[in-house]
Amino acid sequence: MLGVVSLATPLAASGQQAGSPSQVDPLDLPRPELRALRITEPIELDGVLTEEAWSRAEATDSHWIQIGPDAGFPSSEATVVRVLYDDDALYFGADLYDPDPASLISAGLDPEYDTASSDLLSVALDTFRDRSNGFVFAINPAGAVFDAQAFNDQRDVSRSWEGIVEVETRVHEDRWTLEMRIPLSTLRYDPSPGEQVWGLNFSRRIRRRNEDSYWAALPRQFRVYKFSLAGALTGLEGLEGGRNLWVKPAALVTSRDGRSVRDPGTDGDIGLDVKWGLTPGLTLDVTLNTDFSQVEVDQEQVNLDRFSLFFPELRDFFLENEGIFGFQDVQIRNYRTGSSNRSFRLFNSRRIGLGPDRRPVPILGGARLTGRAAGLELGFLGMRTRAVDPVDDGALGLPAEDFAVGRVKAPVGERGSVGAMWVHRSERASGANVTNRAYGVDANLQFLGNLVVNAYAARTGGDDGSPDSAVSEGNRDAAMLQLAWRDPLWNTSILLKHVGDAFDPAVGFVDRRGVRRLFATFGAHPRPTGIPGVLEVNPYVDVDVYTNLDGVEETRRVTPGLQVTTRDGGSLVFELRDRYERVLEPFPIAGTEVPVGAFDFTEWSARYTVPASHALSGRLSLTRGGFYDGDRTSIGVALLYRPNPHWQVSAGAQRNELDFGGRAFTANLYDARVRYAHDTRTFASLFTQYNEAADELVVNARLNLIHAPLSDLFVVFTERRRLSTDLDAGIGKGRIERGITLKLTRLLAF
Repeated sequence: MLGVVSLATPLAASGQQAGSPSQVDPLDLPRPELRALRITEPIELDGVLTEEAWSRAEATDSHWIQIGPDAGFPSSEATVVRVLYDDDALYFGADLYDPDPASLISAGLDPEYDTASSDLLSVALDTFRDRSNGFVFAINPAGAVFDAQAFNDQRDVSRSWEGIVEVETRVHEDRWTLEMRIPLSTLRYDPSPGEQVWGLNFSRRIRRRNEDSYWAALPRQFRVYKFSLAGALTGLEGLEGGRNLWVKPAALVTSRDGRSVRDPGTDGDIGLDVKWGLTPGLTLDVTLNTDFSQVEVDQEQVNLDRFSLFFPELRDFFLENEGIFGFQDVQIRNYRTGSSNRSFRLFNSRRIGLGPDRRPVPILGGARLTGRAAGLELGFLGMRTRAVDPVDDGALGLPAEDFAVGRVKAPVGERGSVGAMWVHRSERASGANVTNRAYGVDANLQFLGNLVVNAYAARTGGDDGSPDSAVSEGNRDAAMLQLAWRDPLWNTSILLKHVGDAFDPAVGFVDRRGVRRLFATFGAHPRPTGIPGVLEVNPYVDVDVYTNLDGVEETRRVTPGLQVTTRDGGSLVFELRDRYERVLEPFPIAGTEVPVGAFDFTEWSARYTVPASHALSGRLSLTRGGFYDGDRTSIGVALLYRPNPHWQVSAGAQRNELDFGGRAFTANLYDARVRYAHDTRTFASLFTQYNEAADELVVNARLNLIHAPLSDLFVVFTERRRLSTDLDAGIGKGRIERGITLKLTRLLAF
């Protein structure tokens, strides 16, 4: 009983001295250590730390260091975490004290809940202690678990990674508590004899106060998966490596019809996914008769530019360990870089199993080997797709294809890496010899704690199947160099980029070819005192210039801006953009042609975000000003109502009033979504979108029952319908496609 009583009160040894707490520099504090306790007795996961083993385990200090809103000060509430382990699993037990538990916010019950909008405890584990990569688990008071993999010292996060994790939580009068069990088979680690030391950090979010605090203190520009600054988990001994073999068979029945459906009717199929930990560091994934029908449909977008839109990957098989395959422009959290992986990717997995029109292409199967060996990070992928026939609405048929990707990265110091990648795509049509290849080298380095250097050089080539094996004439190279600095006050970067006019990665994504780019930004993040409700003021100026390969300017944007962040997590952003666009060939926007010419115009925008701590939150944006040879006004509204952890209702609208090319018209998008979670295992959602420019209505409904760990029952309905007839384009109204799928999976772990 004594142990239970000691867990029910905050520890006196909190690290705070009497009187007013003082502010500290997180980098001046030593990295903390926590010793795990080996146990032989069972732990019952009930959200109450009543087992005697919890009282024997070493505990964290109770008051951690804030990253915000009062950076460098002790947390406002106590948090105490302990760690146990046995031959099969790690156990985390935590008391999170709060004088007003009724005000706790849980932003959902499903694994994809919005962590930024929720109270939570996060656990970050660097199991190889390479100070760069690891696992993240975030638990809210309702017991929902968000899990992810983090790569490259917080530069990349794969939110769709899933592991077997068991959690129970309980809300008391003065705190909330949790117990979490992570099977060792969920993790990857080195089972060498002797004691192991893993990287470890914890963070706690108190949403109503917009407060984040860390066990291993961090500067405010970083997050819990900044493994180079993590603490240490010690005391782990005798961890043996298991077979780590997961087999997941799947059975599905699908009924599809509509004029764009290549094979209408009802049929059934079976598939199989296998995950095998070949070594502690290498994992083999195999998929057969792959089906992604349970994946939610793409978010519709209106393209108000002449360059390609990027649609993100949503399919789990490609998302797990995707950070290893990242050869791309880099977007680093809290760094203002001007770059994004939505601009350039040497490997973009959406080019596998999805046609140019975003329609599914059947995947026969594939395999992927990822992980580390001999001090290197490795990734190899091979996929094969089936041929598809053309359909009545004019969509072209596609040949059967093979895809192969190879990736290797070597660490440089504790915070950097250099790597190489090779990507190959080939048709399997009879007598054809159509291939495409892309290859390159890249570097991601960090110096002086805050200076990030990213660079790559790549080339493409191939065989178009003609007798003389001709390839595209022109420059087939791409290269980028980026330097970015971010500390608690200053934020600045510069980027130089070249993309040849014939650079064509057929399994990649490039938004713009035949250009050279210069981007530079300079900004500050002071936190003034004496302004009620204001946490931070961020003035900045961006300069973004594109020229063609001959040095002739094609695009110029000069953008001074100001962002004001409030103490409750809201923000207000103002921007003024001076733009220049040189159009060499006419192109359409929503059916209206932008003519050839040089255009100077100015636009301004404002955006307000309501903090997620409110039951009703959202975002309002307004853009007004010139648009090529005319004007535009764009208004965006996104609202989210979350009355409790079970229900989420959201609605959005984007209204674009355009007047250019001698024509005034609108190009609007509308969407609405309802999500219901009965508990942490049963979810339902309904998502509808209307694209006015295409006059298409999309409906997607999903029911998901998690009947066992990582085992699902899905019922999915999707319909895409055109609401009018376009005689000029020869497109009639009616159903474009409709599908109903029942899918059952079962994970078998060995």
